[in-house]
Amino acid sequence: MTHTLHRRGSEKSLGRDYVLLCMAAKGINEGGSEEKMREFLRINLRHDPVNIGDMRTGNRYNVPIEEIIEKVTSTSIVHGVFTNQDTVMKVLKDLKEADLGLSVVVSGPFGCVGELCRAAGLSPHSVDYSGDIWGKRDKLPPDEILEVTTMCGHAMVASNLVKSLIDEIRAGERSPEDAGKELARICECGIFNPARAAELLKELASK
Repeated sequence: MTHTLHRRGSEKSLGRDYVLLCMAAKGINEGGSEEKMREFLRINLRHDPVNIGDMRTGNRYNVPIEEIIEKVTSTSIVHGVFTNQDTVMKVLKDLKEADLGLSVVVSGPFGCVGELCRAAGLSPHSVDYSGDIWGKRDKLPPDEILEVTTMCGHAMVASNLVKSLIDEIRAGERSPEDAGKELARICECGIFNPARAAELLKELASK
């Protein structure tokens, strides 16, 4: 189970949205894991992620990257977000070579992630699927808003804020890119994809 799993959207849109997560197993390999997670973040940074963060400290849009790395602890959960398969494959190859000995979760379209792991010479330990949404779905925002808000796995990005930003973009008061970064700032742990958000917001504002 991971908070990065339940992103929604078309196959084309989700094909520009990949999250890498790294953490230690409590009571198993926590000792010295903070430096290993710092190295995970450094490896991600070499490949220009659109977001990066530690759920205990924040993400690159609300905390300096140097502070994020410095404050990593053995109980941190660190993340990197990317927009294309080639880059993810390079990151995975670097992580394989680094052999950090920590759990790494890759979230993205199922078929694409499988191909990326094989191309990087990796065999997944396990596979998680999203079970979709159960319950009173009529209480939810429209699907096109959920495509944006579900990029924050802890539900910190409010649907009404997304709607407000769409209105601002439509009125020419804010660019889609700036709006995407504003939403990323709110998603504390750093799994929000501001580049994909900008694309979705721009499309919604044009309607």
